[in-house]
Amino acid sequence: MPFPDDFTWGVSAASYQIEGGAYDDGKGPSVWDTFCRRPGAVWEGHTGEVACDHYHRYRDDVALMARLGVRAYRLSVCWPRVLPDGTGAVNPKGLAFYEGLVDALLAAGITPWITLFHWDYPQELFCRGGWLSPDSPQWFADYAGVLADVLGDRVHDWITHNEPQCFIGLGHQTGYHAPGLTLSFGEVLLATHNALLAHGLAVRSLRAHSAGECRVGISTCGTIMMPAGESEADLEAARRAMFDVTGCDAFQSAWWLDPIYFGRYPEDGLRLYGADAPTVRSGDMDVIGEPTDFLGCNIYHGRYVRAGAGGAPEVVPLPPGYPMTTQTNWQVTPECLYWGPRLHAERYGAPIVITENGHQNADSVMLDGGVHDPQRIDYVRRHLLQLERAIADGVDVRGYFQWTFMDNFEWALGYGVRVGIVHTDYVTQERTPKDSAHWYQKVVETNGASLHESPW
Repeated sequence: MPFPDDFTWGVSAASYQIEGGAYDDGKGPSVWDTFCRRPGAVWEGHTGEVACDHYHRYRDDVALMARLGVRAYRLSVCWPRVLPDGTGAVNPKGLAFYEGLVDALLAAGITPWITLFHWDYPQELFCRGGWLSPDSPQWFADYAGVLADVLGDRVHDWITHNEPQCFIGLGHQTGYHAPGLTLSFGEVLLATHNALLAHGLAVRSLRAHSAGECRVGISTCGTIMMPAGESEADLEAARRAMFDVTGCDAFQSAWWLDPIYFGRYPEDGLRLYGADAPTVRSGDMDVIGEPTDFLGCNIYHGRYVRAGAGGAPEVVPLPPGYPMTTQTNWQVTPECLYWGPRLHAERYGAPIVITENGHQNADSVMLDGGVHDPQRIDYVRRHLLQLERAIADGVDVRGYFQWTFMDNFEWALGYGVRVGIVHTDYVTQERTPKDSAHWYQKVVETNGASLHESPW
């Protein structure tokens, strides 16, 4: 079964990972600008101060997207580039950059999808309490309104947060990402609650300020759980492993999504967290549960589970020497792009958009001038065939965004990992489309039909 005729094919990127221009034209500092200066925080002391220099080269990058047949581009806005202090005065030059980028995309026939927050939180607001502040949801809603006022006549697809599990869990609990905090678990849950309120208020703000059609969602992440066998017991074990709240960390999917879709925190989580659970005030869940148009899922890998004693989920490890892994040793499990959309749609009843999926590979420009990345082609092909299977089985999947368009700053891993379908030389800033870029171009042109042809 082919992908639907109106299926959205795209590529994704994030502001801090590609833009550079960290101190240009009135931009304020973000927590990532600060975090990267902390000794040992990022591999080999790398920073995003220059990155791919997209801030100065966006016209060329959009032209390259057009040549490669890109139909949609999911970008993120750097909050302190638009509002240097996070609130208050707008930076005209920062806002003009995003206007120019959106206009260039539309002129090239590429549909912009905008993510409001992909982790570069304003440093000034962090100093005022950040996500722990009760004012943080309104700060975020005001920022959303500024963008919608200016871009809402041309941008119709919006994402509030990208992977809140990461910016809370890695940024505020483990300290692995900016702002590098190791809070108590009660504080982590408070930050989570404020981020959820910010999401809901931003949905309202985008709709209120957009002059045109406005579709809004959130992008979440987490390891996908997959049944190891075909029995109903294993399937139920996978459901439980995906959505039961069993740990004191920010990566409990239902803790984030149940409030959005059901208007309540999951009971098992409330029992487990006890006094650490946040105080839910009157009206909070109405805000958090503001209706959305799609659920974005960032999916890279999964784990197999089976039903153990009493039906309890048991993880089934992959065999030693499992042949398919990424550069960061994530095991390649293509069925995650079947079970992830299916189980999320089954539980929440929402249309699904795959807002990230891609392969980490050690790519380089070879002597013939090309970048040959067969592992990435194989990874994406295997996953997209599983996504096609999910659609054939009735899952409402609306789009797929390849992560990422070009190699970039990979957070705490710096420039040591390459995830793009376009190679970036960080010294010369030359872009070289990889074999995967040309292969993906054909997938898009044929609306997925070429997936059934061997690329070799």
